[in-house]
Amino acid sequence: MQGRRNKFKPDFKAKVALEALKGDKSVAELAQIYDVHPTQITQWKKQLLELAPSVFEGKHTKAEASVDVDELYKKIGRLEMERDFLASRPGVSGHQRRDG
Repeated sequence: MQGRRNKFKPDFKAKVALEALKGDKSVAELAQIYDVHPTQITQWKKQLLELAPSVFEGKHTKAEASVDVDELYKKIGRLEMERDFLASRPGVSGHQRRDG
């Protein structure tokens, strides 16, 4: 019989990893409290420590989001032009009209 694979939310992982970092309770105690394998807690703790510096790098800015939006609008415009062009060509769209 295969066990069910748990999927934990990021906020839960962060909570457990932070408690493990505090050191108030052992990893075994946390595993029992949160019903998670101790190895999993150790992995989350390691991942938190590795990725913590990137939180303060400032890579995530609104300027990047606006660049992505601009690219998407360009692509939408290009696709609309292609659609309109193909719609104006008889027999290209692959759909046949029943009235003619």
